[in-house]
Amino acid sequence: MPTKLLVIGGGRIGGALVAGLLGAGWASPDELAVIEPVAARRSELAGAHPGLVVEEQVHPDLVQGAGGAVLAVKPDAAEAACRVLGAAGVGRILSVVAGIPSQRLEAALGGSAVVVRAMPNTPVLVGAGVSAISGGSLARAADLDWAESILAAVGTVVRVPERQLDAVTGVSGSGPAYVFLMVESLIEAGVAAGLSREVSRSLVVETVLGSAKLLAVTGETPERLRADITSPGGTTAAAIRTLEARAVRSAFIEAVAAAVERSRQLAR
Repeated sequence: MPTKLLVIGGGRIGGALVAGLLGAGWASPDELAVIEPVAARRSELAGAHPGLVVEEQVHPDLVQGAGGAVLAVKPDAAEAACRVLGAAGVGRILSVVAGIPSQRLEAALGGSAVVVRAMPNTPVLVGAGVSAISGGSLARAADLDWAESILAAVGTVVRVPERQLDAVTGVSGSGPAYVFLMVESLIEAGVAAGLSREVSRSLVVETVLGSAKLLAVTGETPERLRADITSPGGTTAAAIRTLEARAVRSAFIEAVAAAVERSRQLAR
């Protein structure tokens, strides 16, 4: 059966995409091929997905008839991988590699292949990610549709101009780390207030999960939902006042700005 998609790199993100595509019925195992140089990881992927084609390197039989490739390697290996893909005749790639502009990937591919860049975040590992996609100079609507169909198997997809991908990196790409830091802090606060660590963790995790669901389901603004539970002179008002006094809002804005600037530096 012809290969529908090549996945270059079988690490956490590449492996999550494979699992998501198979789970969503986007492809059958024998329609996907994963290129993974680490033998132990190849065995792990093959065992998890019977029938999946897992190879050490790209060869012509895999490329022939393939609809394209997902590039899910480390940034320092991306351009070398593109040169191999270009020489093998791959016509378009979806790159989930951070920090490498489409222009550089297009050049490494040989100048005639289509590139769509994406910035997913780590919740794709549980099918709840959010990814932003942007087309390179040769990409057309059909190419963006193709890329979106892949990433939609592991979460939500938005489309942005490539110049905004650094901002996406700062907000959603790094965003889970900000949330995890907040969760860590709230768990510690619960323990300090006398709760067991197990109970505190359960309360905090479910509170974060429920709050996000409330935002998503109601469509209300965060400002409105916050106001709804902040009674004048109450406990929440006292807590918010303390957070504002510590400039937490400004700290988040500055943190995102720092991540955006670092993303720009890495792309140079």
